[in-house]
Amino acid sequence: MSDDARRQRWEKAGEWPLTFAALVFLLAYAWPILDPSLSTTWVTTTEVVSWVAWAMFAVDYAVRLRLASHRATFVRKNWLDLLVVLLPLLRPLRLLRLVTLLAVLQRKAGGSLRGRVSVYVAGAAVMTMFVASLAILDAERDRAGSNIEGFGDAIWWAATTVTTVGYGDQYPVTTAGRFVAAGLMLAGIALIGVVTATLASWLIERVEEIEETARTATEQDVRALSEQIARLQATVDDLRADRAT
Repeated sequence: MSDDARRQRWEKAGEWPLTFAALVFLLAYAWPILDPSLSTTWVTTTEVVSWVAWAMFAVDYAVRLRLASHRATFVRKNWLDLLVVLLPLLRPLRLLRLVTLLAVLQRKAGGSLRGRVSVYVAGAAVMTMFVASLAILDAERDRAGSNIEGFGDAIWWAATTVTTVGYGDQYPVTTAGRFVAAGLMLAGIALIGVVTATLASWLIERVEEIEETARTATEQDVRALSEQIARLQATVDDLRADRAT
């Protein structure tokens, strides 16, 4: 069996374990942020769970890289997975690990391009807003001059930022918070572009279907008319033959 075939088998076998790891990581990341009064024991537990999830992603990437036939090409095409492994110490950027969950959802969406796009858009929009809210709250809470002190503030900020509205009533004041904001703004622009492109594609497909239906109907009408003319011509020829006789 070739290396690429073994890599594909590994990726398929690891889809659900990595999905579970991503969801557990999200829970472990979110719990201490949403509950600041969490005991030290539970905070330590969530940290351990986060590192275990990171180890699973690191092992998965290392095995896939080892089985890749062209490793430079693999690294170039999976650079985001590499960031997931290389940025475990930057707490807000740990959320990049959840990209794995979107990749699994994409593979489960089937072969339809619109199905994959729909999964990406819906999943990415919900997940981006939620994790950005967690990251900004983690970075901004109890900081001097901060105006984002609760999850409600964080969700509102994420909603206005990802949709590029930006009311300005909530905004980050820390360096880490501004990095999160920059990433969320880029994600918002990308999501709007994908939605626009998907809608345009759907409209073009509908117009093409209508044109194809009209073209088919016209061809059928022409064919029927030609058959009627042929029958009339045959009748006229018969009448002429009878008259001549």
